[in-house]
Amino acid sequence: MWLEILLASLLGFVIYWFVSRDKEETLPLEDGWWGPGARPTGGEDESIRPFKVETSDEEINDLHQRIEKVRLTSPLEDSRFHYGFNSNYLKKILSYWRNEFNWKKQVEVLNRYPHFKTKIEGLDIHFIHVKPPQLPAGRTPKPLLMVHGWPGSFFEFYKIIPFLTDPKNHGLSDEHIFEVICPSIPGYGYSEASSKKGLNSVVTARIFYKLMLRLGFQEFYVQGGDWGSLICTNMAQLVPSHVKGLHVNMALILRNFYPLTLFLGRHFRGLFGYTERDMELLYPLKEKMFYSIMRESGYLHIQSTKPDTVGCALNDSPVGLAAYILEKFSTWTNSEFRDLEDGGLERKFSLDDLLTNIMIYWTTGTITSSQRFYKENMGQGFMAEKHYRMKVHVPTAFAAFPCELIHAPEKWVKFKYPKLISYSYMARGGHFAAFEEPELLARDICKFVGLVERQ
Repeated sequence: MWLEILLASLLGFVIYWFVSRDKEETLPLEDGWWGPGARPTGGEDESIRPFKVETSDEEINDLHQRIEKVRLTSPLEDSRFHYGFNSNYLKKILSYWRNEFNWKKQVEVLNRYPHFKTKIEGLDIHFIHVKPPQLPAGRTPKPLLMVHGWPGSFFEFYKIIPFLTDPKNHGLSDEHIFEVICPSIPGYGYSEASSKKGLNSVVTARIFYKLMLRLGFQEFYVQGGDWGSLICTNMAQLVPSHVKGLHVNMALILRNFYPLTLFLGRHFRGLFGYTERDMELLYPLKEKMFYSIMRESGYLHIQSTKPDTVGCALNDSPVGLAAYILEKFSTWTNSEFRDLEDGGLERKFSLDDLLTNIMIYWTTGTITSSQRFYKENMGQGFMAEKHYRMKVHVPTAFAAFPCELIHAPEKWVKFKYPKLISYSYMARGGHFAAFEEPELLARDICKFVGLVERQ
């Protein structure tokens, strides 16, 4: 009898092992219609149309009048950025915005790269498509889709693009030359917002996949941080045969047992595969994880539940919009910047660059629709969707920037992405990697692509 029990147990273990192995599942591709009303009976216009960012004196005058009528509350003494955006420093930004910032000049900067729009699933999707200025004879550029997050935009990639499309003239090897496609997430900036509920990261991944097919790319690389990392991950789960490689600088990987090891990791580092660098970035646990999450996640709860309410205020006030967004560019770049009177904003960014990103939200009136993306992705429960439980089976790279909101050790990342072939501890940088450290990120992308191409 004991032999039978032992054999049955062994058989059960073998069955469990086979069933629980990494199953190369894919998400169903499906289809959708997100424009107003019912889907038209005729086929969708698949033309790709040139687009230019434009402005007017009327738009600028309205902005100036709203800034002039600002009503601020004085900050508490010695509060710095601990209570949110410090209104004393905000006055400096508003003075610059009203009197020195040249939106017409920044519109020219935005139009430096070619913009386009095309209809996909009922929405006008905006993107920039930047090809190499010159190619060595016989070379073909590698298509690379780069996806932004919130509260960023396609503009985050403007400084990394030259390193990727023209590497030799920017201090990098020209072994890998890319043509870069940067779309705007639906409801962000110049991409049309959905008229219907349910447009989440998986839908966005499908729309961007259709965009790449429409541009003539059957295989391509994808890169993203923040929502971009999730959208690119979903694309790899939808169409793995089309994604040559996935590069991310943020990963949502809480649906496994590894985070539970944090409580024992300090005493059993080797057992859980933590390196010395992991220990520096994860501990002390209270400060690096729990207090940090509590401090920085209030916006997430608001936007995942009732985004339209706060959206009414932000869409009506450029000052409120700037404070709400720029606060993220302070503490998400480096949490220690909350100890500074100016939030450290100008240590990594210029006011022109920061205000250009704000103006993309302001002039398009898309702050509310951008915030709805949280509701669509988290409104059914935190990480409740199937894709959060699925693994990703395409070659993957992870760039671990030291000031990212939550550090993800290599063991954690490999659980979600079994084909992880590159994991890099980046020398510096935070959440807005391409915006903060374009050369560092470009070098890591090139390193990863080299590994994929040699496989």
